[in-house]
Order: sequence, then structure tokens, then C-alpha cells
Amino acid sequence: MFTINPMPTQIAPDTVASLSDVCVSTLGHLRDHGFAIGLEPNARPLRFVGTAVTVRIPHLDSTAVHIAADMLRPGDVLVVDQSGDHDRSCLGGLVAFTAKARGAVGAVIDGRINDHDETLEYGLPVFSRGYSPLTTRISGIEGAINVPISVGGSVVHPGDVVMADSDGVAFIDPVEAADLGALLASKEAAEVPARAAIADGGSIAEFSGAANFRP
Repeated sequence: MFTINPMPTQIAPDTVASLSDVCVSTLGHLRDHGFAIGLEPNARPLRFVGTAVTVRIPHLDSTAVHIAADMLRPGDVLVVDQSGDHDRSCLGGLVAFTAKARGAVGAVIDGRINDHDETLEYGLPVFSRGYSPLTTRISGIEGAINVPISVGGSVVHPGDVVMADSDGVAFIDPVEAADLGALLASKEAAEVPARAAIADGGSIAEFSGAANFRP
């Protein structure tokens, strides 16, 4: 059985802009949820912010991935749940080429990928669990597009903000994301005078508050 829901509303351009200038790890100072744990980028440095187009496939069958790749729009991120199969690849050179040609800014795969050199050549940033020559098939068994999925221990809804850089990936509710960039930017800006003070002999423990717990 296949489920293909309508494409989600894309996130606002000003939200993309505000989150494109801050680090995913800055968000990691504020929360412990919403991160794709265990996934690594296919290249560094990288950075992208886009709209989640979600796909769930049943291990072996990647039919839904190919259908979703054709549906991608500029600014989208292909996000795939392989139902716990971390050994197979559902994204190779042709899927990467299609995503890039449609204007996708990246992909997040909770499984493996293949065609290492070819995918790098196309310039599509991809987070995955690494590489494998063992691939999925086009079997037409089942799949779902634009449904809630699980990726790297986080629930991802279609239309969520996907924020990624060289450190990792975070998934953010679009309503919350509207004001998040300014908050993260303020946190990062606070470190600028701290660096100057530390360079002059100041204390990182005093800046962070760790000194309050000194024995």
C-alpha cells in the first residue's frame, strides 16, 4: 500500500535566512531533542536549511524514494526513514542527481547511501549512516510520502525545518523556527567578547558559569 500526501508548505525565506547564519550545535546548548543522532555528512564543510519532504520505505523497497525525488521543489530536503534498515542504501547517484536537479538543498537518510564519487560530483549535501554497495530495489511493495517518520531517533513531520551544518542535523517545528534564529544568533554573539576576555587571561569557567560549581 502506498500513501502519497500533498506536499507541505515550504518554510518562509526569512526563516531560512535567519537559521542559515547560526550553528546547529548552538541549538544543542538549549535542547536535547530533535537531532538526527548517528548520521554523518558526505562532505564537510556543508550547511543547508530547508523544508522536510518525508518518506518512509519498508527496508528493501525504495519505490517511494524515487516518486518523492520527482516531487521535490527548490528549497526542499529529502528525509527518508528506512524502517530500521541501516545496512542498505536507498540513495545513489541518480536519486542525488534528480534531487539536485529539482532544486533540493540536501537529503537526510536514516540508512546508507552509495555512488560516493558520483554523489559528491553533483554537490548534494547528504547525511546518512555511511556507504554500502548493498542497495534497495524498486519492488512496488509499499511506502509513504509526507507522513510523520522517525530519523536518527527524532520524529520528523512533513514541512518541518531541516537545519544542517558540518556538526549535524536538527528538525524544528516551523512555527518555533520563525523566532529561533534571532535567539541562536544572540547566544553566538555573546561569545565574541568572551573570546577577547579569555585571550587577555580571562576565565572560560567564569563566562560559562562553571566557576560557580568550583569546589
